[in-house]
Order: sequence, then C-alpha cells, then structure tokens
Amino acid sequence: MERYELIKEVGNGTFGTVWRAINKKTGEVVAIKKLKKRYYSWEECENLREVKSLRRMNHPNIVKLKEVIRENDHMLYFVFEYMEFNLYQLMKDKEKPFPEAQVRNWCFQVFKGLAYMHQRGYFHRDLKPENLLLTKEFQIKIADFGLAREINSQPPYTEYVSTRWYRAPEVLLHSCLYSSKVDMWAMGAIMAELLSLRPLFPGVSEADEMYKICRVVGTPTEDSWADGLCLARDINYRFPQFTGVRLSSLIPSASDDAISLIRSLCSWDPCKRPTAAEALHHPFFQSCYYVPPPLRCQKSTTAGAARGALEQQKYSPPRKGFSPSPNKGRNVARGSGCQPRYPPPMKAGVQWIGESGNLYPSWPVQEIINLSIVNN
Repeated sequence: MERYELIKEVGNGTFGTVWRAINKKTGEVVAIKKLKKRYYSWEECENLREVKSLRRMNHPNIVKLKEVIRENDHMLYFVFEYMEFNLYQLMKDKEKPFPEAQVRNWCFQVFKGLAYMHQRGYFHRDLKPENLLLTKEFQIKIADFGLAREINSQPPYTEYVSTRWYRAPEVLLHSCLYSSKVDMWAMGAIMAELLSLRPLFPGVSEADEMYKICRVVGTPTEDSWADGLCLARDINYRFPQFTGVRLSSLIPSASDDAISLIRSLCSWDPCKRPTAAEALHHPFFQSCYYVPPPLRCQKSTTAGAARGALEQQKYSPPRKGFSPSPNKGRNVARGSGCQPRYPPPMKAGVQWIGESGNLYPSWPVQEIINLSIVNN
C-alpha cells in the first residue's frame, strides 16, 4: 500500500471502508476498498466472490478491479478505478425527474453490463442506485460485487440480498432458487425511481415491502405466478388483495414504452421478466439502434446526389410490441444483432450510447487492465 496515498474516506459499509486515493508514482486517482476482516492466506483472498467475479469481467459498464493487495498485517485492499459519484447522489439533489433520454441512456448502459455479466455466469443480487457509479461524462458502471453469485452455483442461496426497495418478490418469500431475474426486477424499480424521483416500492419491512408491491402490481394469481403462491403457503404468508394501479399514474412523465418496460421487468413471475439481452431490444431503446440501408454506388452519381441519398436515410421503424422470448418479435438482424446508428442531433447535455456500450460522438478508449494480485 506504500504506492498509494489515501486522501479521503468516501464510503463506509458492513464489509469495509472506501477511500479516494492517489497512486504516488503515476498520479492516477483510484478508489481503495479496505475490508474489515483479516485474511491469512491468498487462497482466502482469491475465493472471495468480489474477486472471483470481477477478475473474469472486462466491460465498459462494469467497474474495473485493478489489483488486490494484502498487507503483512493480513489486511486486504481492493484497488478500483475511481468513479465520481453514484445514481443515489444524483437523485437526492434533484428537484425534477431526469429527462427520459438520460434515463434511457443510463439504463441502456446498465443492461449492457448486466447482459455481459449474466452471459458469463454471474448475477449481481444487490443492484441499487448506490451501486451504479458514474464518471464526469455520465458513463455508468455496475459496482459492488460482494454479493455476486455464479448462476451455475448450487442452491440454496442466502435469503438476505439486495436493499429492500429493490428486492425481488421471490427473495422476499425466502426462495432459495432465484436466478439472474432478481437483477431485472431491481432494474425495473430503479428505472421507475429515476423517472419519478420516488421509490416504486418503499417498504419499511419485508412484510410492508410485499404489501407495497401488491398495491402497485396487484395481487398474484395462479395464472400470473403459481410458484409464488406455493412459496407463500410454505411460509404461511397471505398476500394482501389489490387489483394494482396504473403505472402511468405513478410515473406521469414516462412514455408508454418506458411504462411497458418497467411493467415487464416487475412481473411477479421471474420467467416472465425479460433477460438483460432481451431488454436491450425493447422498443424503449429503439433509438439506440439503426441498421443503415445499403447505398448503391454508381459511376454517374454526383457528390450532390450522394449527399441527398444520405439525408433521405430513415431510422428503422419502431416495433409493435415486445416479447421477452428471445425468438419472438425481434426487429434486429440475425447473428450480430442491431448495428449502432450514427448519433442523431440531441439536446445539450444528452449523450447517445451505441451497441458497443460506448458513448458518441467521442468516448475515451478504456484501458484493459488485467487483475493482478500483489503481496506486499
């Protein structure tokens, strides 16, 4: 740790503290997480969920773990790239909801990161605004993998995961067989909060959380979630009876596509929630994709005619509906999926994000840093 100078404590949690620090040699600003527990062997360190998950990931929307340092006193430090703030910090100081274009941008980035993570066999289990970090340029990254779980790991899983307001109903009902769909529920709640600046399900206890969910979504039935009714019977829980409310009345500024996506993400049945990859192709994100039509190149084509042809290109039409099934309703090219379109004119302060996960028109190339284990 002698290579780093701790500047300021920026976070404190159950497992440790986070410091803003600087590399004395390079001047690079980093975030250093100091764990409270002592670790007496490298095997212990390497088996930590946060280390096992992050060392396998390299994505522009997932925070980078640069190195792990174990000191002679057996204290363990994680060195991360430094991020300026998190979504919660932005929301708490806002007086008006974020523009939908900004919410679309952020959610698109998060779903890109989640799709990458889930594809590699992990789900986060603790998504909340505090764990979505941003740079000054508003690139968003998923952080805090302390509760990350391998998808192919064996149940039962621990019951207590995720901050209550973003906790999926199957977790609230003590299911030990939940999946990456818990991340999708959390994203539905986060997206609604970004568009309204109010939590969608602000329960003060687990029972009250379930009450709040039923009040908004409506009480589950055999048709909507038979497995959930079985889970409730197993723990002698009785659902409160509600028909639900119109999400548009709770989020009046949201578009129909935004409401549609939130409703899909917050489905009672995990099987009916879209995957992260499927969510990226919801009509809400249609403006993030464009497949340009082929241009016919003819010798007689003048420069002016070529410019006119370019100006007449139209964006692909919106889809008429959305199905979470990967084989239904796709308005994308087979194989590689949609291609990123060139950024359209946008209002000041709004950035566009393409299929690659990068912001346009310019975005700094991310340095690929391999996780290194350093033993001082």
